[in-house]
Amino acid sequence: MIAYTTIRADASDEFTERRSRFIGYIRPVRTEEEAVAFINEKKSAHWDATHNVYAYILREGQTRRYSDDGEPQGTAGMPVLDVLQKEGLTDVAVVVTRYFGGILLGAGGLVRAYSHGAKLAVDAAERMTVSECTELALEFGYDLYGKISYILPKYHARTTFSDFGAVVRLQILLRDCDLAPFEKELTELTAAQVVPQIVEKRFACIEG
Repeated sequence: MIAYTTIRADASDEFTERRSRFIGYIRPVRTEEEAVAFINEKKSAHWDATHNVYAYILREGQTRRYSDDGEPQGTAGMPVLDVLQKEGLTDVAVVVTRYFGGILLGAGGLVRAYSHGAKLAVDAAERMTVSECTELALEFGYDLYGKISYILPKYHARTTFSDFGAVVRLQILLRDCDLAPFEKELTELTAAQVVPQIVEKRFACIEG
């Protein structure tokens, strides 16, 4: 099963180092466009900041980008990216904003400060595991509803659509690792009367 770790929602935190204020922001992003929009949003919000350093990692295209935004090369963007890589995060973008306090930190001090700003943002966020999933469509009579609804929690199935008309129609989302055992039990349970149809495959977070 292919899976990766990301975050649920935006988070931020800040600290002061020798009078320089560092603010770390993190956001879940799926595309380069979303990452760039986030970076531009923070640059606009902190137009008066000395630097808005960023880094992001995307599953799409195995993309990794960073910028020192005017800080000495290798002292800002790369340390932020390094934090994301060490934390094992994907589909996330981080911006670390700096308001210069008048005291130079030196190359080593900058690396430590930007790493710390990124780590604070990461630690403020709630993590989640995203897995390859398959959405299935099921159609069956009411006589089978009790049996089928009983086994769904066993496979951590998430119901995405339901229609109780002449027959029961369900769409459920399953992690791919649960797909084969679920289909096997469904076949045995219904004497092969219910044949699930694949609606789509996508990455999603399913707890359990």
